[in-house]
Amino acid sequence: MNAAHRKRVEGWAPVIAAAAMLLVWQLVCSAFTIPDYIFPSPWTITLAMQEFFGPIMEAAWKTFWVTMVGFALSIVVGVMLGFLIGSSRMMYAALYPLLVAFNAVPKAAIVPILIVWFGIGVGPGILTAFLISFFPITVNIATGLATLEPELEDVLRVLGAKRWDVLVKVGLPRSMPYFYGSLKIAITLAFVGTVLAEMTAGDSGIGYLMQTAGSQQRMPLAFAGLVVIGVMAMVMYELFSAVEKHTTGWAHRGSQGE
Repeated sequence: MNAAHRKRVEGWAPVIAAAAMLLVWQLVCSAFTIPDYIFPSPWTITLAMQEFFGPIMEAAWKTFWVTMVGFALSIVVGVMLGFLIGSSRMMYAALYPLLVAFNAVPKAAIVPILIVWFGIGVGPGILTAFLISFFPITVNIATGLATLEPELEDVLRVLGAKRWDVLVKVGLPRSMPYFYGSLKIAITLAFVGTVLAEMTAGDSGIGYLMQTAGSQQRMPLAFAGLVVIGVMAMVMYELFSAVEKHTTGWAHRGSQGE
């Protein structure tokens, strides 16, 4: 199998896998006559998406922009904090354990506190998306800087480079593959955070729609919300993957000749 043919097969592999999963799902629901209010079939979910297309798209747009605001905050704070931690051994030793401890706190436990502070609305959604997604960015930036080879740094110092020059001109570019890897993880977590907040403290959005549909036992509509969230997260993931390939091709040169 040549490289071009293999790439075409790999391109169709996700579509084939998704189609097979949906087919099996539909057959199971039909064979066992599972009620829609317990576990809807793909067909009934599709019908629900058609029937409530307008409200679903309105809720999806609300969830999307709230997630993007929280995600943008996580990038800014994550990069700055990661640079601070990765550029200093003392900061790494002092702050990294605190970040790990904070990340271990269930974000569902933080949402009620955010409701008290910011009330019902977009505030808790933005902050939850931020709090749940900045940690991977911080850790990966810090790791990329902290694992800079000592030999390389020594050579640059001998050539007259200062510590700042080493970090900015070598450390940060070297951290870019780590950075893009963290973005692909963080964006999916950001959607999780937004939906979690909307289900608890929201008055609109996909999370609120799913909560309302679930309380009314309209499972096809609730599952339609899940599908929309999955699609939005997948699109953003693929977007960052494409940007990564075009900006950090040097980091993937081992796969270019395959």
